[in-house]
Amino acid sequence: MPHRIRVRDLYEALHERLQLTWIAGQAGADRKLLAADNDISTGIIAGPLNYIHPNRVQVIGPAELAYLDSLRPSNRRQALQQLLEDEPALIIVVNDVECPTELPGMADDAAVALMCSPLPDSQVLDNLQYYASLFLSEKTTLHGVFLEVLGMGVLLTGDPAVGKSELALDLITRGSRLVADDAPEFTRIAPDIISGTCPPLLREFLEVRGLGILNIRAMFGDSAIKRSKYLRLIVNLKRMSAEQISGMDRLSGAHADRDVLGVSIPQVTVPVAPGRNLAVLVESAVRNHLLRLKGYDAAEVLIERQQQAILDQN
Repeated sequence: MPHRIRVRDLYEALHERLQLTWIAGQAGADRKLLAADNDISTGIIAGPLNYIHPNRVQVIGPAELAYLDSLRPSNRRQALQQLLEDEPALIIVVNDVECPTELPGMADDAAVALMCSPLPDSQVLDNLQYYASLFLSEKTTLHGVFLEVLGMGVLLTGDPAVGKSELALDLITRGSRLVADDAPEFTRIAPDIISGTCPPLLREFLEVRGLGILNIRAMFGDSAIKRSKYLRLIVNLKRMSAEQISGMDRLSGAHADRDVLGVSIPQVTVPVAPGRNLAVLVESAVRNHLLRLKGYDAAEVLIERQQQAILDQN
């Protein structure tokens, strides 16, 4: 995410979800809404009309409009003037209520963005607060290619030139979707959930050695791109000789856990060697991980069968 969030950034991110219409105050598009130095403990950036502790986003719904309508015309204008003097970054009229007639002109004069949404105030406030918490949450960037494989968020990691991008391209042709190449950004949005996104500059692009930069959306269509995904599995690609591969645990494989922002993410190491179909191996790793999540472990089942066979012979 950028170091700071402006009003225009919020509008671009949420205008479809909240059905926002920009009524007035376009000159305030670059007002700062959030910055990296915001105090996370304060929590709330948006709320109903509040003159005592003004919010960065002031929301006007049926209750607030009823209060304004109960005032005399001079007091009503004074109340709106005080609202703008508190210098909010944004005012949103919600619940499909009628915007106060004098507010658009006053918003233009004060260069304060004024928008409206037909959605109820609770839904608008939930989305605004989630947007703020996402920006203020812990973040990290991991080198690799982040994909949606068989519905699961999978990060391909490994040494440079090990073949991550080529493998990603192969998986995309098989129906996977690209989230981010090279530098996916990960955010802890809940105590046990890591969400991955792509920096805006790199969105839709995949670099493949020998081919250069590829636009995956232009080549494969909108269905080949995913805006964000929860990180559920890390696949570490590692070059190995035939001897190293033969020395791996043949029953359990190479499974471990990797700490990402304090959350333990399962990681499986897949050997890279000539003749190995990595796309099939990655898809199989995802299917096997889904089975493990359901409590099924193929190695344990095989061991139990062997033990049962020994008991039967005795």
